[in-house]
Amino acid sequence: MNSIKQEHISNFEQEGDSLKGHKNLDTFGGTPVFKDKLHVGRPNIGDRNRLLERINDILDRRWLTNNGIYVQEFEQRIAELVGTKHCIATCNATVALEIAIRATELKGEVIMPAFTFIATAHALQWQEITPVFCDVESSTHNIDPLKIEQMITPRTTGILGVHLWGRACNIEALSKIAQDHNLKLMFDASHAFGCSHDGQMIGSFGDAEVFSFHATKFLNSFEGGAIVTNNDDLAAKIRLMKNFGFAGNDNVVYIGTNGKMHEISAAMGLTGLDSMKDFIEINYQNYKQYQKELSRINGIKITNYNETEANNYQYIVLEIDKEVFGISRDKLIEILVAENIMARRYFYPGCHRMEPYHSYFPHNKTLLPETDQLSTKVMSLPTGTAVSLLDISKICQVIEFVRENRSYFQDTTEKSFIYN
Repeated sequence: MNSIKQEHISNFEQEGDSLKGHKNLDTFGGTPVFKDKLHVGRPNIGDRNRLLERINDILDRRWLTNNGIYVQEFEQRIAELVGTKHCIATCNATVALEIAIRATELKGEVIMPAFTFIATAHALQWQEITPVFCDVESSTHNIDPLKIEQMITPRTTGILGVHLWGRACNIEALSKIAQDHNLKLMFDASHAFGCSHDGQMIGSFGDAEVFSFHATKFLNSFEGGAIVTNNDDLAAKIRLMKNFGFAGNDNVVYIGTNGKMHEISAAMGLTGLDSMKDFIEINYQNYKQYQKELSRINGIKITNYNETEANNYQYIVLEIDKEVFGISRDKLIEILVAENIMARRYFYPGCHRMEPYHSYFPHNKTLLPETDQLSTKVMSLPTGTAVSLLDISKICQVIEFVRENRSYFQDTTEKSFIYN
């Protein structure tokens, strides 16, 4: 068994008994449950010796950027894994989005969800394209195809879907709308590397899809991104655009920018790809542990994954029903953070309520009821290779304790309680 996975399991088996006993919650003046902060999105690290071998080889070659051998290998392996003809690695996913948007000649208005990371909207607005925010489905958290058609205007040129939590959008419905209205279709697949839809790997849908390899993502290259597509002409244009428009030495044939991935990032990405199977198995174990332990707590709904599809299981996403759980999502996070469980709310308050969009489109606050509801309920818990099964049991015990003593947490200024 791989050492990464073995350590993950054995720590839980050996230390499980340490859950017994008492701790004073920090919320009431005691000691935090965790000595060190347990973050959402702490990087998955593969075989560091293999990484250092690659880095030493890069230094020996003295070829640090400009389409080196490691970038080429990284692109080839990604294209093979997702089943696309082309993969173009970039310095980060935001630049990848910007280049893909420009390469597909989007302009005017592009319809996208507001329930996503702000970079998706910024990539459009940065190029003076208006992001038209569409509501999402409460069941999937992805863009609602039924709401899209009513938002199409003569200025609409495309749809930008987001595969949230690695769960695919309704690709068939979006593809039909795009075809019927002659619109471009792109996907922000930042969460979805290693995931599939109807047995087909995400990456080959629409005109192009964009992956993120930021440090917090399932697969990281320290910082990085990639555009994948089956369109030969589009891929050729993107390659020009990410390297200042150069087609050979001293021959600039197109307007471009500096979006290149360097060799060190590619080396890290390749090292992650080597351990990708282990990362997924650990994430899956974590997901099942959370699913099992949270199922007994009323007022919490965990986002489930279709286990017949490939998934990276990188996100442990909860919805907190304040009326049933007894306190709000934000209060729960406040308590967890005090115990060094750095839970986060996603994607609060929604792109439409952030600037400049809140000022540009003030009417949006009446058009996105599902997004507004989700942004008050959704939160994410720590997972990944840096989180043990023992850690997860402790996290869930804290949450269960809060639920059982919910009436006290509405005023904690003069009370002290024991955590079992």
